[in-house]
Amino acid sequence: MKRFSMWALSVLLLASCATDEKPTESGLLKSNFQTEVNGKKTDLFVLRNANNMEVCVTNFGGRIVSVMVPDKDGVMRDVVLGFDSIQDYITIPSDFGASIGRYANRINQGRFTLDGVEYTLPQNNYGHCLHGGPKGFQYQVYDAKQVGPQELELTYLAKDGEEGFPGNITCKVFMSLTDDNAIDIRYEAETDKPTIVNMTNHSYFNLDGDAGNNSEHLLTVDADYYTPVDSTFMTTGEIVSVEGTPMDFRTATPVGSRINDYEFVQLKNGNGYDHNWVLNTKGDITQKCATLESPKTGIVLDVYTDEPGIQVYAGNFLDGTVKGKKGIVYNQRASVCLETQKYPDTPNKPEWPSAVLRPGEKYNSHCIFKFSVDK
Repeated sequence: MKRFSMWALSVLLLASCATDEKPTESGLLKSNFQTEVNGKKTDLFVLRNANNMEVCVTNFGGRIVSVMVPDKDGVMRDVVLGFDSIQDYITIPSDFGASIGRYANRINQGRFTLDGVEYTLPQNNYGHCLHGGPKGFQYQVYDAKQVGPQELELTYLAKDGEEGFPGNITCKVFMSLTDDNAIDIRYEAETDKPTIVNMTNHSYFNLDGDAGNNSEHLLTVDADYYTPVDSTFMTTGEIVSVEGTPMDFRTATPVGSRINDYEFVQLKNGNGYDHNWVLNTKGDITQKCATLESPKTGIVLDVYTDEPGIQVYAGNFLDGTVKGKKGIVYNQRASVCLETQKYPDTPNKPEWPSAVLRPGEKYNSHCIFKFSVDK
């Protein structure tokens, strides 16, 4: 009986070894991302380049789950926040890594008028509509097609009236991992009815690779102006100079050096940095618009975009209640988000760059996150 038990145990161990799957470089298991949401299958897609840089993406919300890049010593580090399994993404509300839509950022009081018709949207953030509402694209399943070891195509059809927005709109997100260690993201959309669209990626970057405080990260933003917000985080309509204020990041400055200066009303209103900067690059994708750098690891992130603005959000509302990958607790300001986009509430501010998309037109937006090392 004892010999039989040992034999049975050996068989079970062999079977277990035979079915063990190899984790990704970041330690993720594809099986932990395979389920069904609203009748659509979710999965984990792995992109790798010639330098062994690895980017993992789930089609639930089009989310970047992990980004493994080398630091100044050649050690591979995961530089984005996220979860180890699809269940956490489903049950814990977050924007971690998401492909945001239909409209990134806030729309005042969840209302806008287009061609004389007023549309009402969900109010899910201080009375405003944030990131397309509580059932925005970040909580939907994109159709995914991995077209190569370094390329992923995501497609989502948002129906007319979904979250209050007009028009059946087909949105595509193309993610490409290049051999110069850049994540190249292109967004496209077409509609059958006049609508608005403003997509972005909402990765929470921590270039230390340990989700510690972001205060020592060096931030540069090529912008002479920003758009102030009121106490509900809504843009006031003004465009104000950064000169002589804590909003001036035209030279590399530690994120934490001025973030708690609440005597400056904008930092009080934003609970830190949660603002849109008006980029000097004016839609030139060849010009670097922002840089984030970790003095600790030497990892540098350069951002390029053809959009007019970038929202810098310093993780002000992370509060230590969420545990991410490998059980790491995400405390306040454990990251920096760099969201390239139209300005917030553009549909209600006609003097700002338009977010309107009409039938026969194609929405295009382009963002590049390029990683390197400063040794």
